[in-house]
Amino acid sequence: MDIVTVASPEWVPAPGVVIREYDASRDRKGAEAVERLCDVGTSSGGMSLFTDLLGDPLCRVRHSPPFLMLVAELIGGPQKEIVGLVRGCIKTVACGATTKNLNHHPSLTVSISAKVAYLLGLRVSPHHRRRGIALNLVQRMEEWFKAKGADYAYMATEKDNEASLRLFTGRCGYSKFRTPAILVHPVFAHRLPLTPQIAVLRLPLADAEELYRRRFGATEFFPRDIDAVLANPLSLGTFLAVPSGCPAAARWPGAAAFLAAPPASWAVVSVWNSKEVFRMEVRGAGPWRRGLARASRAVDRALPWLRIPSVPDLFRPFGLYLVYGIYGEGPAAAEHARALCRHTHNMAMGDPECRVIAAEMAECDPLRPGIPFWSRLSCAEDVWCVKRLAEDYGDGALGDWTKAPPPPSIFVDPREF
Repeated sequence: MDIVTVASPEWVPAPGVVIREYDASRDRKGAEAVERLCDVGTSSGGMSLFTDLLGDPLCRVRHSPPFLMLVAELIGGPQKEIVGLVRGCIKTVACGATTKNLNHHPSLTVSISAKVAYLLGLRVSPHHRRRGIALNLVQRMEEWFKAKGADYAYMATEKDNEASLRLFTGRCGYSKFRTPAILVHPVFAHRLPLTPQIAVLRLPLADAEELYRRRFGATEFFPRDIDAVLANPLSLGTFLAVPSGCPAAARWPGAAAFLAAPPASWAVVSVWNSKEVFRMEVRGAGPWRRGLARASRAVDRALPWLRIPSVPDLFRPFGLYLVYGIYGEGPAAAEHARALCRHTHNMAMGDPECRVIAAEMAECDPLRPGIPFWSRLSCAEDVWCVKRLAEDYGDGALGDWTKAPPPPSIFVDPREF
C-alpha cells in the first residue's frame, strides 16, 4: 500500500527544521539512526529493551489502512539530518453499542463506529529535544488525520514515560483513556500440556470473521476491516477452544450453527506473527543473569519432563507472537483461553526465532485470569490517551467517546502492537 500523500509536502515548525513526508529512498538510514538513539532504555546502566525494525521504518503502519510517516529534517547545518519522526494510520472501529427497536423484531444491539487515527513511534533525537519538534510532528500528523476525516486520535505509552504523557496530555490536548496490561510469557524448551477436557480447533477464515463480527463486533477498537486483519499473511490463524465432548469438537458445523447453539463455555483467539515486523533484544544484563538463563535452558532441554520454567535467550534479537482477538463465553471461558495460550506456546516452539508470547487486554477483562504471563516481562499498565478531533461524531450517536467509561474488554489491533 502506498503512503497517502499529504496536501503540503513541507511544513516549517521552527527555524532550520522542516517536517515532511518520509521518503524511503533517502530517509531510511537517518530514520533508523533516530530510532537507535531513542530506543527504550535506562540511563542508570540497568537492563534495557531495544527494538529492531528490520530495516523497514514503515513496518509498524504499513499493514494498516491509510498510513503516513513524517520526518523532521534539520536543514540549517552543513548537511541535512533527520532529527525526528512520527507515524500514523487511520481506520474505522467500534467505540460502543446501542440498542435499536425494530418493527416485529426484538431489540437489536448494534455497534457504534468512529473513524479513529492512531499515532505511534514519535521520536526526536536526544540532541534536538526541547525545541518544539515533537509537538510540531504531532500537530502536523493531526492535520493529516483531520483532512482524512478522523473523529478521534489516540496513542499509547508506558505509564512511567513522563515526558510523553506531559507532551500529549499537557500540550496536545489528549486525555488518559484506557490502561490495558501487556502480558508476556516466555517460550520454554518443553511443550505445555493441554487438558483432554478441552479441544482446540482451527477456524476457517470466513467462520473466524463471522464469529468475531457477531460476538466481538461492538467491542471498543474492533476494526471494521477485521477481514483484512485475519487474511493478512502475518495472522497465523484463529483458534477456538470448546469442551471435548461437544458436537463442534467432533465436527465443525460452521460459525452460524455454532453460535446458534454454543457449548456452556468456549473461547477464541487469533495469533499474529510480530517477529516478521520487528525484533526485540534485552541489553545490559549482567553475567550472572545471562548464566542463570543459560543454566535454566540447559536443564529444560536435558530434563524436559521436569517442566523447568526456563528463561529463553532474550539477550540476542528475538521475535514474538501476539495473541489477539481474545474472547469467550461461559463460566469456564478463562480456562478455555488458557488452553488456547498453551496451544499458541506449543506453536511457537516450532519457530526458533519466537521466544515470547504476548497479549494486551483490558485490566478488568474477564478472561485475563486465563492468560499466563511473567510479571518481570510484562507491563501491568499501558496508557492509551485519546483526543477528539471532530465536532460531529461520525456515524454514531454515543456522544463524546473520550468521556465513555472503560468497558470490560477492548480489541487490540495486532497491526499497531
